[in-house]
Amino acid sequence: MQISAPVREPLVTDGKTIKDVTQDISVRVESKPTPLWMLALAISLALLGIGTYAVFRTLWDGIGMWGNNKTIGWAWDITNFVWWVGIGHAGTLISAVLLLFRQKWRTSINRAAEAMTIFAVICALQFPVLHMGRPWLGAYWALPFPNTFGSLWVNFNSPLLWDVFAISTYFSVSLVFWYIGLIPDFATIRNRATGPIAKAVYGALSLGWDGAAKTWQRYETVSLILAGLATPLVLSVHTIVSFDFATSVIPGWHTTIFPPYFVAGAIFSGFAMVLTLMIITRKVYGLESYITITHIELMNIIIMVTGSIVGVAYITELFVAWYSGVEYEQYAFLNRATGPYWWAYATMMTCNVISPQMFWFKGLRTNIAFTFVLSIVVNIGMWFERFVIIVTSLHRDYIPSSWAMFSPTLYDLGVYMFTFGLFFTLFFLFAKFFPVINMAEVKSVLKSSSATEQIKR
Repeated sequence: MQISAPVREPLVTDGKTIKDVTQDISVRVESKPTPLWMLALAISLALLGIGTYAVFRTLWDGIGMWGNNKTIGWAWDITNFVWWVGIGHAGTLISAVLLLFRQKWRTSINRAAEAMTIFAVICALQFPVLHMGRPWLGAYWALPFPNTFGSLWVNFNSPLLWDVFAISTYFSVSLVFWYIGLIPDFATIRNRATGPIAKAVYGALSLGWDGAAKTWQRYETVSLILAGLATPLVLSVHTIVSFDFATSVIPGWHTTIFPPYFVAGAIFSGFAMVLTLMIITRKVYGLESYITITHIELMNIIIMVTGSIVGVAYITELFVAWYSGVEYEQYAFLNRATGPYWWAYATMMTCNVISPQMFWFKGLRTNIAFTFVLSIVVNIGMWFERFVIIVTSLHRDYIPSSWAMFSPTLYDLGVYMFTFGLFFTLFFLFAKFFPVINMAEVKSVLKSSSATEQIKR
């Protein structure tokens, strides 16, 4: 027996029935594309096209087209790589961790968050592949195959190789988790389809789903197993990404606080991107009854908590640098705050530490417009965090004569634009041809939500 507290806000509003859920979500897949969707897709394809030229020139002429130099060998590319991997974190947290904790509010947002995770990891992959210079030879360089070019076997002690295994595992589990959740909804669309092509395509995607009790039992078992496998990935993936820096001896990087600090930052930026996308989807598709103020407020609370953890990490870094008594470590952090990149550090602190504290006020964390703006501000701040960590730690080393500054070239900007175009093109196609909300799971919380609303009335 399920008991729902009368004081709790319903997860699905406006007295929706099971039939309404099927109709409201399926109709977005079945209807013709709207002019607004076509315009959005055209803009994302334009970004993708412009970015493709930058990628082509990078591959044709080499990474000398970027702004990297002898001192700052890692800059724009690795900043963007870490940023995209971080954005992909919220999907696994919402799908796996909140499922295990039986948080029912996840049901309306988990599908889009999982899709965002997969697309963000695909975008992140572009940067290390391009940074290889000649990625068509990547099988020789990145995989442990003997070859005729000499001893080029990978170094298993390198955290860069750990990244390959961690992120590929994360991507694989997330992709399977996402697709398994789609199967019942594909079957629903298959059964509603009238055209032969749609019926054949969604019939193939639904893998013969028949909706029997035994099928549902297996579906729920597989979901729990995948959630158990994916939960450690929430901690491990960005922990291993942080090892790219923490295992070095460069002042500003060599610190044991990086793993929890990077994980909290990844969840922080990931939830911000989920909010950005879901607020737009909610408005464009008219899904206000399914993605409610309650969902937005709960995500804002997570942003507030993780933002506070990130703020504590920043302060801890400064304290450890002072307490260590190592002048190089102290200078690295002093240079961040007062050196030539002070503006990047100030932007990072403002966006990541100060702005999330606005969500302590209920009126602000339940305000749609304010939440949308702040979600973008948070991801700007998290991009600057990665930029500050990477560039300011490298641009002034032990020899003043080798000090340098980094400025991105048009090709740096173009490759970044390419990943934005790729991300939004994939997301718009997903939102049109796949059910953007998990119908099966929303129906499972509909009974308690409707009962709650009737009590309130």
